[in-house]
Amino acid sequence: MNNNLAVLIDGDNIPSANVKEMMEEIAKYGSPTIKRIYGDWTKPALSKWKNLLLENAITPIQQYGYTTGKNSTDSAMIIDAMDILYSGKVNGFCIVSSDSDFTRLATRLREAGMQVIGIGEKKTPNPFIVACDKFIYVEILKNQSMESEQESTDTKAPEKSTFDKITPKEVKLISSTIRDLADDDGWAFLGDVGSLLQKKQPNFDSRNYGFQKLTPLINSIGKFEIETREGSSGRNKLIFVKIKDKFKPRAKK
Repeated sequence: MNNNLAVLIDGDNIPSANVKEMMEEIAKYGSPTIKRIYGDWTKPALSKWKNLLLENAITPIQQYGYTTGKNSTDSAMIIDAMDILYSGKVNGFCIVSSDSDFTRLATRLREAGMQVIGIGEKKTPNPFIVACDKFIYVEILKNQSMESEQESTDTKAPEKSTFDKITPKEVKLISSTIRDLADDDGWAFLGDVGSLLQKKQPNFDSRNYGFQKLTPLINSIGKFEIETREGSSGRNKLIFVKIKDKFKPRAKK
């Protein structure tokens, strides 16, 4: 069965830059069969979106602001999301916004068995982030775009990419996840580690720290061992990880 996704974009609350990279990212998780963006298109602030909508086949939904101080765009997105849910045409949703008002919507969609992917800026409140199965920062896509531009040209380098630093909090999260999955010898399959990390912290992404994959991120920390093994078919390589003995917590006497 195809993994069809409904992509709903809050035009009032997300920058228009890097929309191409955003759609490429969404395509990794399924086929975006429904693509809509919501906002008051009579406002000059949304003018930057107009050409991008044609290039990426995104349907604009006009939503007038009926009263001052009320975000009618949120209501329109929520109503449409529920209509799409009951239509049975998709298996998941991608909610593109940095607004915590969509927290309850994400929770409701997951309760209905839908996969929910969130995309927003790093200012996005944590309640919305943890309500999603996976949350991707727009800044990651911006960094990838700048790196691709730098690789394809020998002219003046673009703005420098910025990444988060790995803190003891992330190291502790990785360590506890490995312990949760480890066999009697302390080894855990890296694929399972990555999946559980995502469940524990939906915005965990190796790209936040400047690494395209989880393996080099873990390797850079220096507290873990990585081992590559032959798959059962002999074709695939399986990667396992364990905590180095000197970093394991001592058992209480």
